[in-house]
Amino acid sequence: MSSPAHPVTPRRSGAETRSLIQATAWRLFTEHGYDTTSLRQIADELGINKASLYYYFDSKQAILDSLFDRRGDEAEQLLAWLAEQPRSPDLLEVAVMRWIETFSAEKLQGIRFLAANPRLGHSPAAEAGGERIGSGLAAVADQLTTLLPDPSPEDAVLVRMALLSINAAVQASSGSGCSDEQVVAAAVRAGRVILAEVRRPGERA
Repeated sequence: MSSPAHPVTPRRSGAETRSLIQATAWRLFTEHGYDTTSLRQIADELGINKASLYYYFDSKQAILDSLFDRRGDEAEQLLAWLAEQPRSPDLLEVAVMRWIETFSAEKLQGIRFLAANPRLGHSPAAEAGGERIGSGLAAVADQLTTLLPDPSPEDAVLVRMALLSINAAVQASSGSGCSDEQVVAAAVRAGRVILAEVRRPGERA
C-alpha cells in the first residue's frame, strides 16, 4: 500500500486531526464520488485505522453534517464579533472581508462538493446546519445594513450579495483552472465592487 498523503501523527491535536479528516474526505468525495468512497479509504489515506476514524466521525454523513455545523458556528461567531465592534463606516467592508477571507481550500472544496451533490445536504442535521448558516449570515447582513445612512431595500440585497460573493466565485470558477487563492481573491474583488455600489446611492437611478 502506498504511503498516506496526509498521515495523522500523535503530535496533532484532536481539532487538527478532525480538520484533516474533513479535508481528506471532501477531496476523496470529489475525486471518486461520495457513494464509492468508504470510511476505510479515508482512514487509509490518513494512515490511521478505521477505529481511530470512528472516534471523530461514525459515518460519511456525519462528516458532511460537520461542514454545515462548522459554517454555522463561523456565521454566529462573525455576528458575535460584529456586536463587539465600534460602529464606523469602515466596519461594513471589514466584516465582509473577514467572512470571505476565512475560506480555506478545505471550505472551498466543501462548497464545490455540495453544489455538485445537493441531495446530500437533505439530512435533518444538514438542513438544520444550513438554516443556521443562512440565519446567521442574514443577521450579519441586517446589522451591516444599519451602518448605512438611509439604506434602501436594494442596499440590503447588495450587502447580502457581497457576503455571498465567495459562493458565486466558486461556482463561476468551475473549469477555469483558477487556484483556490485566485478564487478567494476574485471573491474579495467582487465583494468590494458590490460594496462600492452600496456607498454610491446618489449615482443609482
